[in-house]
Amino acid sequence: MRNVFRVALMALVLALAGPARADIAPDALAKSTTSEVIRIVSSDKDFKKGSSKKIYDLVEAKILPHFDFEQMAKLAVGANWKLATSTQQEALVSEFQALLVRTYAASISSVADYTITYKPLRMPSGATDVTVSSEVSKPGAPPIPIDYRMEKGDKGWKVYDVLVDNVSLVTVYRRSFASEVRRGGIDGLIKTLAKRNQRNSSTASN
Repeated sequence: MRNVFRVALMALVLALAGPARADIAPDALAKSTTSEVIRIVSSDKDFKKGSSKKIYDLVEAKILPHFDFEQMAKLAVGANWKLATSTQQEALVSEFQALLVRTYAASISSVADYTITYKPLRMPSGATDVTVSSEVSKPGAPPIPIDYRMEKGDKGWKVYDVLVDNVSLVTVYRRSFASEVRRGGIDGLIKTLAKRNQRNSSTASN
């Protein structure tokens, strides 16, 4: 399942690597940037070589503005979110964001191998919560259906969940996070995420 979600997150690198705008429809936001990002990644040798600096610069500049990490963390932590202090909640958001950022970074050099096809968006007038549906495919493999749940705020549309074959990313994390909270409380979960991020950071720098 982890590999499937990595494909989903990699697809999001393609779909949302454009400037955040409040006046653009969610599906148009995704479609308008896909081909350009593929072109950039395909033509830049540093991306193909896995240049850490370029990859993280791209993720931080182009991907982070399109996510509501606080909402994602809140959904992933579930009922235990109310047990956390404001300081702990801030730490959870920070570590959860770092976890996903490193997942994107690990996948971005492979984006040129995939094709994304978007389905027509059904969005009632005035809607502020929609699902953008797509299929991600590569030669020799069956397409993977991926849905992005997005909510509109003052700064435009932001992603707060990703579904692969109707399996929710935040739900998958919620199960593992609940286990960590049972073992070590909220602080135990924060420490586990921090250790994972430190380990991933060390691996990326090697």
